[in-house]
Order: sequence, then structure tokens, then C-alpha cells
Amino acid sequence: MARGGDALSDAELLAIFLRVGVKGMSVLDLSRQLLREFEGLRGLFKASEADLRKIKGMGTAKIATLRAIAALNKRWLEEIVRRETFIECSGDVHKLLACKFRDLDQEIFSVIFLDTKHRVISMEEMFQGTINSASVFPREIVKRALDLGAAALIAVHNHPSGNPDPSAEDRRVTEDLKLSAGPHRGWKQRLFQLCG
Repeated sequence: MARGGDALSDAELLAIFLRVGVKGMSVLDLSRQLLREFEGLRGLFKASEADLRKIKGMGTAKIATLRAIAALNKRWLEEIVRRETFIECSGDVHKLLACKFRDLDQEIFSVIFLDTKHRVISMEEMFQGTINSASVFPREIVKRALDLGAAALIAVHNHPSGNPDPSAEDRRVTEDLKLSAGPHRGWKQRLFQLCG
């Protein structure tokens, strides 16, 4: 309490949440082992339940605590984004979403809805799975944008393969979305697609 959380190591912070260790191992030692085993917080938070259960002392309650920490952190970051972020270029989009998309093993198509000053109104996951013209519905995106009173939107999806180059299908979906969004309420065509 005197020095604040920044004065503590990752293992010490994690130990506060895990609360107790196991027979023969303190909670701090357990935290250090988890961080070592999964190569840091990022690896720990994306680890599967099966992999976590292989570590002595990691039962349902501790795994649920880790999931809750990760979810709370994600919501906090999204809240900051909604309140403080405005988009000037595709680089801003990359900074905003790189952490969210980089570890996913399936394609996710999300849309960022912006106001007239290009501040973020909402970031929403719209479609999952392989992105193709049959699975992305521009009319649903436009409908949601109108519901939110958005002045602009940004379509974003990841490539789990790691190849950032847009496919022919990516380009076609983007063109379909531009055509669908363009005529509505005199929107400027400020539509970016970020791949990678």
C-alpha cells in the first residue's frame, strides 16, 4: 500500500491474486514457476486450462482467477480506448488492436465505429471464422453504424497465419463494405482495412 503496485514484480503482483501456495511451495514461488513455465504474463494468460492444470497447485479456483484478471485487464483497456482514443491513421488502429488480435487462432472480423472527430464510439467483434464474402454481411455493419450514430467506421480482421498481405477475398469484402457504407448519411469514405 505504501509503495504502490508498480514497486512489485510480476510474480509478486500475481501472488496477491493467487493468495495461497501449495504444500512445500509458497504462493510467490508458485507465481514465479507459472511465469517461467509460460514465459511471462502474455503466455500465462493465453495458456489452456489443460496446460495450467499440469502445474501443481493450479486448480479450478486459481485458473478462474487468472481468467478473471485477463478479462478485467481487457475491459479496462477497452474502456480507456472508448474514452480517450481517436484515430488519425491505420497505424493508430494497429496500436489499438495488435494485442487483441496477435494470439488468436481463428479469423475475427471487427469494426471500430467512430464519431465525427474520429473518436472511438465502440469496438465490436462482428464475425468469426474464415473471412469470405458469405460470412461478412456489410448490411449488418452499416445497420450497426447507423444505430450507433457513427460518422465513420474501420473494418479490421486478423490473419492467424501471420501473413499480413490482403487476399483477393479481403479486397472484395472491403469493396463491398465501401459500396454499402458510402451512400449512408453522407459519410466520408474513411474506411481502412488492417490486415495482420
